[in-house]
Amino acid sequence: MVKEKKIQLQDLGVKDYKETWDYQQELFDGIIEIKKKNRAENSPLETPNYFIFVEHPHVYTLGKSGDFNNLLLTEKQLKEKHISFYKINRGGDITYHGYGQIVGYPILDLENFFTDIHKYLRLLEETMILVLAEYGIKGERSKGETGVWLDVGTPFVRKICAFGVRSSRWVTMHGFALNVNTNLGYFDHIIPCGIRGKAVTSMEVELGKKIDLNEVKGHILRHFASIFEAEFISLESVVS
Repeated sequence: MVKEKKIQLQDLGVKDYKETWDYQQELFDGIIEIKKKNRAENSPLETPNYFIFVEHPHVYTLGKSGDFNNLLLTEKQLKEKHISFYKINRGGDITYHGYGQIVGYPILDLENFFTDIHKYLRLLEETMILVLAEYGIKGERSKGETGVWLDVGTPFVRKICAFGVRSSRWVTMHGFALNVNTNLGYFDHIIPCGIRGKAVTSMEVELGKKIDLNEVKGHILRHFASIFEAEFISLESVVS
């Protein structure tokens, strides 16, 4: 099979979580179908890769093995606060998405890169660690806990970027959520990622100022492309 290392990039701006989830699933299923056809017919068709940037209105999402008890609001309270809630098919527990947060969904055929889901997660973390370093923020891994953290091993440890992915036939979906200018008050209504006693932070809180989202996205793409030895192309130019 031909290895396709070009990644089709699309920025959806602000978009409803369920609509975006459905769109992800459509792209994911399309890659799976090509792979099935390649295997059945010994076909050399390339499988595409996608990378979606999006910002979601207030929403809590619970991973497939997550605990509902980590949501601290009732259904009535969710409605009153205009927060959506979905139980979804990614790994991980509960997290929050909202305005001022950069969410990225790489929908990749890992057979175009490497077939190791743990390596994939570690490289996503490395991408974010390098992005944070651009702003003088020292991101770190916390043993046994996926994500990027600050001040690991101290009483002040706090998470700045969460990860949750799904993979099937080496195709990925879902991804990461980096708190840039995020309103952290919404994390008070959940036990983030099911981990008690650890705080959540944002780039804005750490640096004491608003951060340009597009600038951060540029750093993400540059480091992601370097680490995955990939090239980004505009999805719009592909479909036009």
